[in-house]
Amino acid sequence: MIRTIAIIGAGTMGHGIAHTFSRHGYQVNLYEPFDAVREGVMEKIRAELQFMVDEDYIAPADLETGMENISLFSDLAEAAKEADYVIEACPEKMELKKDLFAKLDKICKPSAVFATNTSSLKLSEMIADLPPERQAHCMVSHWYNPAYLIPIAELSKFGNMPEEVFQEVYDLYVACEKQPVRVLKDIPGMVANRILHAQARECFYLAETGAALPEDIDKALKYGPCFRNATTGMLEVADMGGLDVWLAAEDNMFPALCNADKACDAMRELVAKGDLGIKTGKGFFEYPEEERAKAQDAFYKRLIIQLKASKNY
Repeated sequence: MIRTIAIIGAGTMGHGIAHTFSRHGYQVNLYEPFDAVREGVMEKIRAELQFMVDEDYIAPADLETGMENISLFSDLAEAAKEADYVIEACPEKMELKKDLFAKLDKICKPSAVFATNTSSLKLSEMIADLPPERQAHCMVSHWYNPAYLIPIAELSKFGNMPEEVFQEVYDLYVACEKQPVRVLKDIPGMVANRILHAQARECFYLAETGAALPEDIDKALKYGPCFRNATTGMLEVADMGGLDVWLAAEDNMFPALCNADKACDAMRELVAKGDLGIKTGKGFFEYPEEERAKAQDAFYKRLIIQLKASKNY
């Protein structure tokens, strides 16, 4: 039974994963090797939980539970040795993750399940040097950012793990109000990111070619396909509309869609200029310094509104 969860890395993803589990009653050991990150993470977690309280998504008692159930560590062995489930949320570097899993294999009990929060690196390569018994307890557990507001968690079901172990992890996510997606093949991007970036490729292409203004492209997405797909999903939408209609539309449209095999030049040029989005003040849109905090807060508020709505899907 999973009682204690170790999260390796308290950065962008790790801290949100940690307080999702902790506020649902699980003991979470949060490991972070960098002093600057570790010293500020509990304040960040409290602020995010307080946001959920302010938006009437959780009760004040849940905030306190979330804080009380997290223990912060600077020592990997101390954080992981008693864990039943370990999720690494480290930078997307294969050698770093392989080295970390090798260390964890020596630290953790044989029954511990190892998970990687990646969608771009192959699990089979990541765990290739581990003993067969440990490989049978390894999986991908891919969360979306921000982890505490986006319900999805993609769980690999590649055939390396006993069914009862997978089911225990699956049930853990359901108990924490996540929407777990079983991914059956070890493919780059898992499922959700492949769908996302196929959609993004066309959006960036439309912006690059001047087919519409960036704000209108986003409006088309929000109030058209994404508005409908939030509640129904793509395959159900096709069934509802008629597969004959979709077949004809796609045969006519697909030759004109973007089929680029690399990121668009417009985005590459923005990155080369240092225009990285809200964190630098400019991307496809502009974010004046005095308005950045407001824009980010509005972004999170829209997400929590959608999180509330998703309970009715």
